[in-house]
Amino acid sequence: MNTMTLWDLTGWEFAALAFAALLVGFSKTAVSGANTVSLAVFAAVLPARASTGVLLPILIAGDVLAVLTYRRHAHWPTLWRLFPAVAAGVVVGTFFLMWADDGIVRTSIGAILLLMAGVTVWRRRRADTEDEPDGVVTRAGRVKARSYGVLGGFTTMVANAGGPVMSMYLLSAGFRKLGFLGTSAFFFLIVNTSKLPFSAGLGLIDADSLLLDAALVLFVVPGAFLGKWAVTRINQRLFEQLVIAATVVGGLQLLLR
Repeated sequence: MNTMTLWDLTGWEFAALAFAALLVGFSKTAVSGANTVSLAVFAAVLPARASTGVLLPILIAGDVLAVLTYRRHAHWPTLWRLFPAVAAGVVVGTFFLMWADDGIVRTSIGAILLLMAGVTVWRRRRADTEDEPDGVVTRAGRVKARSYGVLGGFTTMVANAGGPVMSMYLLSAGFRKLGFLGTSAFFFLIVNTSKLPFSAGLGLIDADSLLLDAALVLFVVPGAFLGKWAVTRINQRLFEQLVIAATVVGGLQLLLR
């Protein structure tokens, strides 16, 4: 794999990766989608494709902490509805990675994130004035679940950027804060774990990347505790605004980098 080892990093580079790992923990227990900043930091310090393999185990560590924190709030009917579509998206993303270069990947994911943010803002405003967001059991809700599921599987496979897509889906489906965090925690623990063999098969995970992960994963824990402390102090409207803002920032940095 074309990546730097732990010993090749300068002090500033390691500090940047450590901060990004801390932000992963925070995003998993507070503002989902904020880890798009982590994605950008990893891609800036490490080769872009290789950075996805280094970041994946760190994301899984954050997922485990999030599940332990919000396991009682997951909505399993939503999860079971999403998984088949997500699996299809992961397979499509794997084939996409076989031929797409870093520029194509960044542009595609950035455009998708901005589109999802725009659609969600529009739907939330319409819900405030007309009706409630689509439930997950309606026909429209099922179609939306499949669409977002495929996009989420695709984006999480090619750039570990499925968080914002799923955030947009859960917000548009009307999830409240704790239900949002509990459902997304289980969703990403299962999906990210299932991606491990695909990433290893593509050469994105090896002994060097795992050694770097071992040094960085310690920073995920304080980030998760910080997020747990912060989420109780954020009201629902601010929570939604922060999630959407994090998605827009992530989409822009992918398009402009």
